[in-house]
Amino acid sequence: MKYLHTMVRVNDLDASIDFYSKLGLQELRRHDSEAGRYTLVFMAAPGDDDAQIELTHNWDPETLGGGRNFGHLAYRVDDIYALCQSLMDAGVTINRPPRDGHMAFVRSPDNISVELLQKGGSLPPAEPWASMPNTGEW
Repeated sequence: MKYLHTMVRVNDLDASIDFYSKLGLQELRRHDSEAGRYTLVFMAAPGDDDAQIELTHNWDPETLGGGRNFGHLAYRVDDIYALCQSLMDAGVTINRPPRDGHMAFVRSPDNISVELLQKGGSLPPAEPWASMPNTGEW
């Protein structure tokens, strides 16, 4: 048995690709189905093609709800503070800041929770993260 990917449905494919690209993921392949009226975009972190996310965009309008019932995606990162700063600079809300130097949460444009975990041990607490409150749900 081999893990293949996690699929999430998205409303705005371009916004979702932009968000996951800001996290550091790259598009691996894309499939458009005229007959099925959908597009699939597979993304992964560089060098980690075994952990893919499949963005599924149905062309016909639909209401996507929740996100919390899905749980979350999780990525190990080299420097959680640098990534969170980069995401904030790009307009992404840090819903659960890395106050502990170890864990943060952000949300995709479709409200999917994404957990960011510091590689190795926790970084020493640092500002502005140590005193930053949560924003919204994570």
